[in-house]
Amino acid sequence: MIAHVIGVKMAFWNEKIETMPREELEKMQLRLLKEKVTEMYAKSAFFKKRMDEAGVKPEDINSFEDFRRVPFMKKTDLRDNYPDKLFVVPYDDLVRIHVSSGTTGKPTVVGYTQKDLDNWTEALARGMTAFGMTRKDMLQNMHGYGLFTGGLGVHYGAEKIGATVLPISTGNTSRQIQLMQDLPVTTLAGTPSYYFHIADVCEQIGVDIRKDTKVRKGIAGGEPWSESMRKKLEERTGIKTYNCYGASEFYGPMFLECVEQNGLHLWADLAYVEILDENDQPCKEGERGAIVITMLQKEAFPLIRYRIGDISAIDWTPCKCGRTHPRLMRISGRTDDMLVVRGVNVFPSQIESVIGELSWLSPFYQITLENKNYMDSMLVEVELTEESLTEDMVELTRMSNELSRRLKDVLNIKADVKLALPGTLPRFEGKAKHVTDNRRYD
Repeated sequence: MIAHVIGVKMAFWNEKIETMPREELEKMQLRLLKEKVTEMYAKSAFFKKRMDEAGVKPEDINSFEDFRRVPFMKKTDLRDNYPDKLFVVPYDDLVRIHVSSGTTGKPTVVGYTQKDLDNWTEALARGMTAFGMTRKDMLQNMHGYGLFTGGLGVHYGAEKIGATVLPISTGNTSRQIQLMQDLPVTTLAGTPSYYFHIADVCEQIGVDIRKDTKVRKGIAGGEPWSESMRKKLEERTGIKTYNCYGASEFYGPMFLECVEQNGLHLWADLAYVEILDENDQPCKEGERGAIVITMLQKEAFPLIRYRIGDISAIDWTPCKCGRTHPRLMRISGRTDDMLVVRGVNVFPSQIESVIGELSWLSPFYQITLENKNYMDSMLVEVELTEESLTEDMVELTRMSNELSRRLKDVLNIKADVKLALPGTLPRFEGKAKHVTDNRRYD
């Protein structure tokens, strides 16, 4: 659909829903919340037990405030009920299963009905349309296909809007670049770290993305990255990149930025998101806190008040693009990957943000934590760019000291720094692994 917003032609996938007034959206959300709680209480032994232990019945839920009496779900609940104890439909009603990577503990197994897949695809179709994708685009999908949700999710979302999909999957960077040149690819999808790797290889082999390809748009997700990193990537490649957010527990990646690049559009008819402080009380609008999400229409594997572990804020101000749904601001860290170093809370995203502000550093970095004589130490290794390479020890010392100073200003603790040669730190085709914690306290 096409609509006019403030004199500018804007594209919508589902204009009626995407531009619904906040009052109507919240009325819809409350109705769906009440229906989902009632359904789960009847179908899920796990959920009924939790509700009974909290002394809450479905009929008690008549407002958003009432809903906050419902107990939280956590990642451990998903693993404790491995593989399928949280499913509320029989296998005969499932059409797909995805499994998380299982980096700690047991993996998470998620089932999908056809309606689940339809809603997931609908969310991505709205998001892709919001940042300008159309049936005239060709998407080169660099996400992995298989148990990981990113590949298939993005694939079907793009096909839904009529775009052509090139399902190349991860790896084989030389072939990725060749196809970008040989085919009319306009849009990429992949992890931020892999975008930077693509850019590095293009420069090494003399390929100019602006001149030698038609790629101008990109979807970046699967790992956190900073606004300064995005600016650096866009300046290097000319690819305007849009954040994507999600998790297999939701459906998969499902919330995207629009052309304004000012927050991810949370589809309020599909998800109800709370932002809570350290006391589990609602944050004021715009304040950062822990994300708690409830999936409003998920059938096979519902989530009620699920603590995803990410930290962000919500803005209900109608977007300049014309959409009225709330926007999730850039993820600033996680409650469960927070590093405690000498009693100070440190998020890798804080370090990444500092690195992104320094033009002479590449986006590749590694954090190593050690413990010697019961004292924590943190080493941050970062690559220099090719342009900043020098044998001038005075200049190298200056750069090292500036990085160290900036890190201390942001983190409030001193970090050891090491400047590495270009191309020497690990590259990742999937999610980047930036932290090695070698600390032992026994």
